[in-house]
Amino acid sequence: MNVRYDEQQLDALRELASIGSGTAATALAQMLGRPVELAVPRALALPLADALDAVGEPDAMVASVVLPVGGDAEIVVLLLFSYSCAASLCELLGVEPRSELGDSALGEIGNVLGASAVGALAQMTGLALEPEPPHVLHDMLGAVVASVLSATAGELDLALVLDAELGVEDAACGLSFLLLPTSGGAAELLGRLGLGAKE
Repeated sequence: MNVRYDEQQLDALRELASIGSGTAATALAQMLGRPVELAVPRALALPLADALDAVGEPDAMVASVVLPVGGDAEIVVLLLFSYSCAASLCELLGVEPRSELGDSALGEIGNVLGASAVGALAQMTGLALEPEPPHVLHDMLGAVVASVLSATAGELDLALVLDAELGVEDAACGLSFLLLPTSGGAAELLGRLGLGAKE
């Protein structure tokens, strides 16, 4: 079963992503004590094989934070940092990159960003959404995205990628902020907005 999203539905999901990532950017700015810029997010509905190409080079090494969300809709918040960006953030927080404390700091950044975005989504849609503890992974982008998508997409071959770029002032850092709802999760979000998914 393939789920298709029309432009009105994608616009609605893009708006959810924009509000969620905007809330997350504010939370990150408060945590780091410096401005965080937010680029306009993209909303893409792609086959799994193409979703990887949309977010970067598959063999690029990244630090990632995976934040599963349960409740009324299943969603995964995925944050992707280049190694240089992860190192810059760790230095801003006074911890050693790629250390236990460094990974804990990245996990906390992911937790703050993810919980802020999920809270905004819950407020807009009236869904009960419950973030779970984050996981920090260091691997090639392809391996990270493939494992997350395969775990959330089930038997469907479609990935809904909501991608927003956050940039941190005075740190050579841009990070990709993705909301990955399962097909059922996307249907719940659209249903609450009065826009059912089409099969």
